[in-house]
Amino acid sequence: MSERKIELKGRVFITFDIEAVTGLHIGGSDVGVEIGGVDKTVIRDKLTNRPYIPGSSLKGKMRSLLEKYKGLKQNQLIGKGYIHSCGANRDPDGKEKYMGCDVCQVFGVPGERDFATPTRLVVRDAFLSDESAQKLENAQTDLPYTEVKTEVSIDRVTSAANPRQMERVPAGAVFCQAEMVFSLYEGEGCSAKEDLNRLNVLLEGMQLLEEDYLGGLGSRGSGKIKFRNIQVEFRGKEERKALGDFPKGLEQFNKEALKTILADIHL
Repeated sequence: MSERKIELKGRVFITFDIEAVTGLHIGGSDVGVEIGGVDKTVIRDKLTNRPYIPGSSLKGKMRSLLEKYKGLKQNQLIGKGYIHSCGANRDPDGKEKYMGCDVCQVFGVPGERDFATPTRLVVRDAFLSDESAQKLENAQTDLPYTEVKTEVSIDRVTSAANPRQMERVPAGAVFCQAEMVFSLYEGEGCSAKEDLNRLNVLLEGMQLLEEDYLGGLGSRGSGKIKFRNIQVEFRGKEERKALGDFPKGLEQFNKEALKTILADIHL
């Protein structure tokens, strides 16, 4: 069996804050919720009891939006839903498709596929800022750091009301110092220069997410978010260096700004 050689050439670090423009619901475990309590709870940090945004929610939503935006085939069953994944169902053309698929290169495919290369993107959890936590404590919200939103469905025949209570992080809350790490690889099946260009795909994902929603209940008003205070840094073989600071988020961190950043990265 031949040995594959892949070298990490550098990493791009993108840090940012996430502001909840409308109430945010990212579901947690409802185990232990008392009868008569909220029907849908939010996920919380076990140590601080504060709500947080899992990196998996950010990464999964961006991937889902990009797959739809690019019209990619939903061909792999994950749980009760389908995603796009090159090489699913033992597709004999999986490797060829993977080499040309920016979404699978950036977000990854299962490692057991013999053509798989390292996933380029890591997305870390984002935690409620201390300032927002203090404001929510002072506001004496319905539950610690969250509000309870009551939704009512109406029986179309009897007109009977069926109220449900949903937990949300209130609008205006900020989750700070979130981080995405984008790795650049060179070697068999990898090109660091092509990886650099794939940062455009990540920017598209961020733009699509701002236009859509994060978490649940999005079609009913929840989940609109805004990226703020975006900072971009790069570390190759030398020390980490700053490449850009964008306090207004995607208003400033756009394709033109990214083009300038890419020109400043030397592999």
